[in-house]
Amino acid sequence: MAQQLEQILASGLPPLYRRAYRILGNAADAEDAVQDALLAAYTHLNQFRGQAQISTWLTTIVLNCARMQLRRRPRHFHGSLDESSGEPLSVPERLADHRPNPEDESIKSELRDRLSHFHRQLSPTLRRTFQLRHIDGLSIRETARVLGIPAGTVKAQSARARQKLEPLMRRALGLRYRRLPNRSLSLVNTAS
Repeated sequence: MAQQLEQILASGLPPLYRRAYRILGNAADAEDAVQDALLAAYTHLNQFRGQAQISTWLTTIVLNCARMQLRRRPRHFHGSLDESSGEPLSVPERLADHRPNPEDESIKSELRDRLSHFHRQLSPTLRRTFQLRHIDGLSIRETARVLGIPAGTVKAQSARARQKLEPLMRRALGLRYRRLPNRSLSLVNTAS
């Protein structure tokens, strides 16, 4: 196990960093998350059960560390309207709520639920590829490594899965989301 961890450290840090950066959007925080994850993995190496590859286990730890950092960030901006912070932002820009609006969150949640339901209708091969590639957010190369298949096969299986899911999603949305047919599939097509 220690040798596998050393191999990942020698060659696999950039993918771990990219995963953390996608969540945090900040290079320094992503580096901290990866460092925290490596320390946690090394500390708890004896708890690795071998039910998955060690790279998958380590990726999960990195994602959890990134999410923990995200939770620790301050949620509200407290600043004076009179003081200039040196940034050329107007008062409305400084006061704007940049969080996702509840309607969009509700739509995304419903789409994720439907996608999860339809994704279970795929063959086991396509389901596994789709899960790793589009839901877990692994790159093509990472997905190929986890599945032990060529990258071209991952691309083909991913395309077939999306091709099978797209009409199901369009039909499920029906007239209710007439204005969102292409937007709804962005959950499926984001990582292509």
